[in-house]
Amino acid sequence: MAHRRVLIAGATGLVGSSILRGLLEDDSVAEAHALCRREFGIRHPKLTMHVVDFRTIPSLPPVDEIYLALGTTIKQAGSQAAFRSVDFDANLAVAKAGLQAGARHIGLVSAMAANAQSRVFYNRVKGELEDALEALSPETLVVARPSFLLGDREALNQPARFGEKLGIGLSKMLKPLLPANYRPVAASRVARALLATVPLSRGKRLLLSGELQHFGGP
Repeated sequence: MAHRRVLIAGATGLVGSSILRGLLEDDSVAEAHALCRREFGIRHPKLTMHVVDFRTIPSLPPVDEIYLALGTTIKQAGSQAAFRSVDFDANLAVAKAGLQAGARHIGLVSAMAANAQSRVFYNRVKGELEDALEALSPETLVVARPSFLLGDREALNQPARFGEKLGIGLSKMLKPLLPANYRPVAASRVARALLATVPLSRGKRLLLSGELQHFGGP
């Protein structure tokens, strides 16, 4: 029977769109609530879109799980402050609103080098978000830390990320020499990993690229 009620933020992104697709195809999911700044072009009986200002998220309907896939780049955002408002503030606000709505399980799309002590701003913000989510004490926190993501950003009307393209190119040339956790991973595998582990895990679990590679999908 369909019984799971899920909340997702970032459903139009490379990983988030795969997460949403998986949720809508899963017979155990009864409701999927997507938080977004504007409605997007998917219609489904299970899907409810909530157009919100991520700075002041209203009360939400009851949910069981939260999937956080909001993310940008400093170049796209325009400044470090604007980047942080998306990757840290918005994700954390969604998590708090979801927990208040009854959620016990959180799945997060983070980054390979996430570390709250990092000197690299991007990695530091990602690490600070992981720490902030853990401090909320959810029953489950699954953190996916992929290396470079493989997927068709153009199909999602997203700009190509130069650093990502460069990293993927170098990784392909050096693949036999690279440890598994540094190899590029398909966004669909990241999504499948979170979908498979978030409902069943307890406590905090880290999924690095080497492990993410083992989840099915192209």
